Amino acid sequence: MYVHINLMPGVMQGFPMTPSLVLTGLSAATMAAPDGGYGLIADAAIVLTGDRIAWVGPRADLPTAHKNLERRELGGRLVTPALIDCHTHIVHGGNRAREFEMRLEGASYEQIARAGGGIVSTVAATRSATEDDLLGSALPRVEALIAQGVAVIEVKSGYGLDMDTELKMLRVARALGRLRPVRVVTSFLGAHAIPAGTDADSYIDGVCLPTLRAAHAEGLVDAVDGFCEGIAFHSAQIARVFEAARALGLPVKLHAEQLSHGGGTALAARHGALSADHVEYATDADARALAMAGTVAVLLPGAFYTIHETQAPPVQAFRAHGVPMAVATDWNPGSSPLGSILLAMNMACTLFRLTPAEALAGTTRHAARALGLADCGKIAPGLRADLAVWNVTDPAELSYGIGITPLHQRIFGGVA
Repeated sequence: MYVHINLMPGVMQGFPMTPSLVLTGLSAATMAAPDGGYGLIADAAIVLTGDRIAWVGPRADLPTAHKNLERRELGGRLVTPALIDCHTHIVHGGNRAREFEMRLEGASYEQIARAGGGIVSTVAATRSATEDDLLGSALPRVEALIAQGVAVIEVKSGYGLDMDTELKMLRVARALGRLRPVRVVTSFLGAHAIPAGTDADSYIDGVCLPTLRAAHAEGLVDAVDGFCEGIAFHSAQIARVFEAARALGLPVKLHAEQLSHGGGTALAARHGALSADHVEYATDADARALAMAGTVAVLLPGAFYTIHETQAPPVQAFRAHGVPMAVATDWNPGSSPLGSILLAMNMACTLFRLTPAEALAGTTRHAARALGLADCGKIAPGLRADLAVWNVTDPAELSYGIGITPLHQRIFGGVA
């Protein structure tokens, strides 16, 4: 039976807004400025009509046609686009807290693996869990992100490594979007790891590609992902997965250059990927390739922090070549048990030296681009009325705080 969990305070109270409404008494960080900044409008007004933004600008310039609409005063608060977490693994069985403890007690990765730890333990727990089990454990994670102003969550498969479990994970991901007021974008990550008892090529041919086709036939896949790394799949193997995705009309993305430089970023660029994620070991040449392809670099500071990585992504090269940078939690049970998009923004600033404006762009307009979404991520006419109202006045405060969630209200599709 599906578990019902009450929504947290300040998330969404369930009463619809009127068909047309003017929000006033606010400053708006539209994230639509041509210069890449906040696009900040002081003393702004935002007109909502249904689930869309009809107008935004200085309150003094409110068009006559909107002046007699119902108004809602926001007390001088900051309004931004609702946030987007564009890289998560929130559907999974079990946790790896004991491994975390074992490492701190001195156990090596080899000892943990021999004890049945690592991704093997998550695969086993996910395979043994029912859809209801997985849904019940994933819902609180969704709730936590919603409570931080998130309106879109990307969710990956990849902890099944067999057809039944991969499909089960994707069905649960779809259910999350039906049961909670959030958009869920799915990624098929069948090429995540090589299960025991087989080799990479046999697994791709015998399990990964047939599962991708079955998942697509069931309408469960929005994009196709892979893990291009020495401990997983090399670029030629991932290319076969990408070719299968292209044949199905599906966009691609890639975990690339996380632990070493293996050519994944260049591969992603050649295939016109939506995003290349992690990218700690990407080079200046990789940055140029991403820029030419229009591919987003998704920075994941939670994993960098957890595994004690010392090689930071080439942020300055991304800036120099105009590569859009997104920021996400990478919420997963092993390398990034990070359940806070706001903390991910802070970490991106502190660890990777992003500016607060870049961090907010990374969880709004660039995160939308990383998911192939053109109807959200900015406050602009015609886009979805997905907004976050914050108990702050300066947008830099969203990245500045550590362990602070200053959300006053989230508006999702015009509903507050």
